[in-house]
Amino acid sequence: MSSGEFIVSLDIGTSKVRVIVAEVTRENIQIVGVGSASSKGTKKGAITDIDQAVQSIREAVAHAERMVGIEISSVFVGIAGNHISLHPSHGVVAVSGENKEIDLEDVDRVIQAARVVALPPERAVIEVVPKQYVVDGLGDIQDPHGMVGVRLEVEATIVTGSKTIIHNVLRCVEKADLSVDGILLLPLAAGEICLSDDEKNMGVVLADIGGGATSLAVFDQGDLAAVGELPIGGDFITNDIAYGLRTQTETAEKLKRKYGVALVEEADKEVNFGVPRIGSNRERTISQEELAMIIEPRVEEIFQLIREQVESLGLPGEPAGGYVLTGGVMSTPHILGVARSQLGHAVRMISPKDIGAEDPSFTGGVGIVHYIQRRWLHRLPEYDNRSHSSKRNKNKPSTWVKIRDFIGQFI
Repeated sequence: MSSGEFIVSLDIGTSKVRVIVAEVTRENIQIVGVGSASSKGTKKGAITDIDQAVQSIREAVAHAERMVGIEISSVFVGIAGNHISLHPSHGVVAVSGENKEIDLEDVDRVIQAARVVALPPERAVIEVVPKQYVVDGLGDIQDPHGMVGVRLEVEATIVTGSKTIIHNVLRCVEKADLSVDGILLLPLAAGEICLSDDEKNMGVVLADIGGGATSLAVFDQGDLAAVGELPIGGDFITNDIAYGLRTQTETAEKLKRKYGVALVEEADKEVNFGVPRIGSNRERTISQEELAMIIEPRVEEIFQLIREQVESLGLPGEPAGGYVLTGGVMSTPHILGVARSQLGHAVRMISPKDIGAEDPSFTGGVGIVHYIQRRWLHRLPEYDNRSHSSKRNKNKPSTWVKIRDFIGQFI
């Protein structure tokens, strides 16, 4: 894969492994390929079987490679889970240039200074997220690059995770013959494409409802305030259908995707279909309405648990900015009606707008691509697009090497 042409994101979920391949310039992102595979060897955000997880990663990567026609050699990895925690931090450095103009090296140094905190040996730094910069006492600065000053400070949030979980994820990626460009906090990256600045300032909850887990990110006053995860998702709906209809899990999943609706009142009692039953050679005929009677209570429970978790994180059950919902479960027809009945009317659903990745289950992977483009490419003034890559000075490190080296310092 040619340096400076593509960003590849890897989202290792509980039910699916997803790969996004994007061609990126400073101004534009174009999704050129996606890949997915059933996720095996993972549970609740942690690796439980390395060999199975490696196989799932390889299948997803191979799927994306066939679509794009390139060889994928490195990826940015998204990570989430209950092991994630946030810590406030502060860094300060003296501006180094003779003319006292703040350059990118000064910004990097102050972020590194904020990173130096005492952590338990079982914790690892995933990312340092700047909240504001302060130049000679003047605060509320989002980008100090180019300003003149003597003293540069940063107020930041340090994102840490379980060193064991992180290293096992890295091990799986490396055993799949891939190098890791960086590890990023998945809910934070998803916020790049899901949330507006106004929502972040008012206080908003981003909920990514996947197959085996629901990731939560709380934003308040413009910054990431809290993260959490619930061990419940679409797989629990599938299991309820399997038990309720006495059928195999694979059959239950197919029925959910083909006939499932989240509201009983929106189901059609005239739509009937056969269900093969375990321990019997005869099919049972049920209606879409009967299937909805199984789905709706579980969906209600998911949203009730989300609200309870948000309250436990210190926000009201109905935050001013409301709820923004994404993830594979949000593809279920009429699910927004159930969400609003449990979470309030300030609820909306979002899916990526990029062609080829418009399913809400791809939000995390697409978010990583946008996060890298918005947060890192603008900091590299010498960045060239592909059409000028041949003119780049070969003695200078490439854009992706610089990004990888900087992000790599946090893992």
